[in-house]
Amino acid sequence: MKIISAEFVKSTVTRKDYPGEPLPEVAFAGRSNVGKSSLINTLLNKKNLARISSTPGRTQTINFFRINQKFFFVDLPGYGFAHVPMEVKKKWKPMVEEFLSGDSRLKLVILIIDVRRDPNPEDATLLEWFRHYSLPFLVVMTKVDKVSRNEAGKQKQNLKNFFGLTEEEIIPFSAVTGEGRNEIWKKIESAIEAGSKESREASDLYSPS
Repeated sequence: MKIISAEFVKSTVTRKDYPGEPLPEVAFAGRSNVGKSSLINTLLNKKNLARISSTPGRTQTINFFRINQKFFFVDLPGYGFAHVPMEVKKKWKPMVEEFLSGDSRLKLVILIIDVRRDPNPEDATLLEWFRHYSLPFLVVMTKVDKVSRNEAGKQKQNLKNFFGLTEEEIIPFSAVTGEGRNEIWKKIESAIEAGSKESREASDLYSPS
């Protein structure tokens, strides 16, 4: 994917404030401090488009980025950090579930897991949401440069077993070395193209003959 343009559009907390443009969306979700912003920035070859913070739990809104004027990257708020105020935690579930449950433009959701952390019930719940709403998804295992190749392989198998994933549904990634970047883009491009094809077929089906 050649990135011609990538721009921040807006931050929202409710559906009524989502961008009105009928463009495909790729969403990024995960616990706080798993490397979500680093993944987005690396995919786009931008250093600071998505905010990187040393303070987990800073992303508390749904952030939209318009890519090549053709689709959106959507950065969902992180979850699972103990020091986030309780009132913020209570808002996370309805905010994210509203986004996942009713947006036909959503073509892929990427669940991000830090290779050094074991998956927890919150991760499993989010993945079940994807399956419940029949959303195409991909699991990206970040920060693989921080562990040995053997440790990364063991954790990949652990995630496959925990989530019931196939080999194709999980990709190891490093923002430092760029490992996995091309493979993730292939999944994104394929999901957008598949979604566009379905939209065209649906349009043809309901168009008057």
